[in-house]
Amino acid sequence: MGAMTIRGLDDITMKALKERAKQDGSSINTALLRILKKELGIEKKRHTVVYHDLDHLAGTWDKKELADFRCNVKEFEKIDEKMWK
Repeated sequence: MGAMTIRGLDDITMKALKERAKQDGSSINTALLRILKKELGIEKKRHTVVYHDLDHLAGTWDKKELADFRCNVKEFEKIDEKMWK
């Protein structure tokens, strides 16, 4: 690992760097390393998949499987009127 001193940072650049570190919840050194790696094209790309449903966990159902599921959970949809008075 190398070490480096950066000279000539103006107030605007320092303020922006401190703000970036604050936003990232990291140190100024870590924020600067991220910026350098990104600009040099050597940043490890994060592969984050955003799901909007649970298909990736449960898979997909055909029509018969869906009908069976609905039949099996129908009991849970009943409301006990005596209990809610």
